[in-house]
Amino acid sequence: MRMSDNGALLRVKDLKTWLAAGDKIVRAVDGVSFDIARHQTFALLGESGCGKSMTALSLLRLLPESGRIVDGAVQLDGLDLLALPEAAMRNVRGKRAAMIFQEPMTSLNPVLTVGDQIGEALLRHTDLRGAAVTERVRALLDAVGIPDAARRVTEYPFQLSGGMKQRVMIAMALAGEPDLLIADEPTTALDVTIQAQVLDLLRELQAKSGMAILLITHDLGVVSEMAHRVAVMYAGEIVEIADRAQFFASPAHPYSKKLFDSLPGRTKRGQELSVIRGAVPALDQELHGCRFAERCDYVWELCREQSPDWAELAPGHTVRCHLAATPAQAAASVLPQAAASVAEGESVTENLLQVSDLKIHFPVHKGLFKRVAGQVKAVDGLSLAIPTGHTLALVGESGCGKTTVGKGILQLLRPTAGSVRFAGAELTTLSSGALRAKRAELQIIFQDPYASLDPRMLVSDIIEEGMLALGVGRSALERSSAVDTILRQVGLSAEIKHRYPHEFSGGQRQRIAIARALAVRPKLIVCDEPTSALDVSVQAQILNLLKQLQNELNLSYLFITHNLAVVEYLAHEVAVMYLGRIVEQGSVEEMLKQPRHPYTQALLSAVPVIEGGTERTIIRLQGDMPSPLNPPSGCHFHPRCTQAMAVCREVYPEETKLGSSQVVRCHLYSQ
Repeated sequence: MRMSDNGALLRVKDLKTWLAAGDKIVRAVDGVSFDIARHQTFALLGESGCGKSMTALSLLRLLPESGRIVDGAVQLDGLDLLALPEAAMRNVRGKRAAMIFQEPMTSLNPVLTVGDQIGEALLRHTDLRGAAVTERVRALLDAVGIPDAARRVTEYPFQLSGGMKQRVMIAMALAGEPDLLIADEPTTALDVTIQAQVLDLLRELQAKSGMAILLITHDLGVVSEMAHRVAVMYAGEIVEIADRAQFFASPAHPYSKKLFDSLPGRTKRGQELSVIRGAVPALDQELHGCRFAERCDYVWELCREQSPDWAELAPGHTVRCHLAATPAQAAASVLPQAAASVAEGESVTENLLQVSDLKIHFPVHKGLFKRVAGQVKAVDGLSLAIPTGHTLALVGESGCGKTTVGKGILQLLRPTAGSVRFAGAELTTLSSGALRAKRAELQIIFQDPYASLDPRMLVSDIIEEGMLALGVGRSALERSSAVDTILRQVGLSAEIKHRYPHEFSGGQRQRIAIARALAVRPKLIVCDEPTSALDVSVQAQILNLLKQLQNELNLSYLFITHNLAVVEYLAHEVAVMYLGRIVEQGSVEEMLKQPRHPYTQALLSAVPVIEGGTERTIIRLQGDMPSPLNPPSGCHFHPRCTQAMAVCREVYPEETKLGSSQVVRCHLYSQ
């Protein structure tokens, strides 16, 4: 048998993968079935922990030591992958089926050059040898859009940007010209501009080679742009399968609908985002009934008693839900939903924070005597203001200096020059003691809550640590009571304070990080990509919480992000940053409806669009962001700008005011 009778390249039938966890068995993949045809992109969508990545690892038999496939069938072009001996399976991996892993930095070998790592795949799966291997490596790097491929061949992973590392992973996966490419969250940590380039590259390579793609993601925008077919996974099972157009026009499973309702955006400003209450059930137990029942707005008795069968709603669109078989039950069983709205903060003109001409330069030392050979101009003359009770979003590509700005405002990095005035006090001139007294009013929420929470400390100790250091609370009893109150404020039970960070989900850990920041009663919080690694449903909970706390406590936020949907929902103003400087700033309405700077236009054009049938033209940026060690003369953006003029190469543009609040630094709008 070669091809299956329905023309599928890959057929997965009733796949079950279990993991040993002490004396328990985790049913990570529990009866998953799907087909993928040649030339087709099949998206596997769902929250973290639902079994998406474990499904992919099962297909290539790359399971951890504790994992085993207990049942099911996996056929690739008629070849039974589960029956192959390991020696034969090694010839399948990389040649017939290849995988792009989620985190390129941990997947690439740091002690081998890029050329050696791609060459290793060529030596294994092709007859190329010697100079032919080097030539093929260069051709692959060219194909994935890496500039100056001949030089990059000899470089190591640490010398490449995040987007380039991801492209190297793609080049390695394509070296054996596979029939099936498994892409596990290939764009999760990338900026929107790099993400657009990677997705375009995958589409182009698919059109040329005819390979099938299994795309694993939780990003509905990416699914909308890439997928031909969509499968939604929940708690180890697939609960809905449909063509892309069918799925985005009418998602049928209550879980699928909730994923759409959780998305932030301009149309939901002033409203609470819909959230999925509760948590995914533990997979170390035998589950009965519908696995989504305890979190579903339409649950009824049968849902808890009997696992639903598949129901066909239309040709190619099937769903695993009792309400699909008995739709009349939906109207009678739906839970009452509270009318959710969040009042927008009142307009306030008083600036809590005023930053003027901020510069943060890092000296570069060379030679035996460590002489200063140059300056990395991470932040180079930045000005911004945040009124009380408002949110300013700072957006831009990785490496533009956003996080450095946040640390400079908090004086975690001492500025080289410029002014940072907070509540009337000039922070840059304060002594260490005076600055310490101000610390309680300025706090930060880091991007990765797990890395920023001490794994050896209880939650209560983590939250109290700042209170003790900054003299908040007169006694241990008062601080303990405050911890309980703050935990309830962020939507957590006071009982969890006696647990450790590893015992919580990503969303819960981020709530603990927010509680720690709130414990010292701040006025300004720097939020550094606090939702970038979260699923859309968990992201909705955090955004609702931040907006609620802002309204209740009149907090101000500097929100650092590259997620423009979050900006549309949460921010009052937006500042776009490029190579250490702000190139455009204004209200959310002005900036997102009519961006003026070519860089802002490119960023917005690269954002994936979910609305069915919406056409967009992506503005391609040439090359990569220049090094802040040696920025270009004139406008820093001119080497990548399609509208660059002679003056752009010579003179940095002055600020031009265009609307009631919108200002831009671009020669296109100067006198």
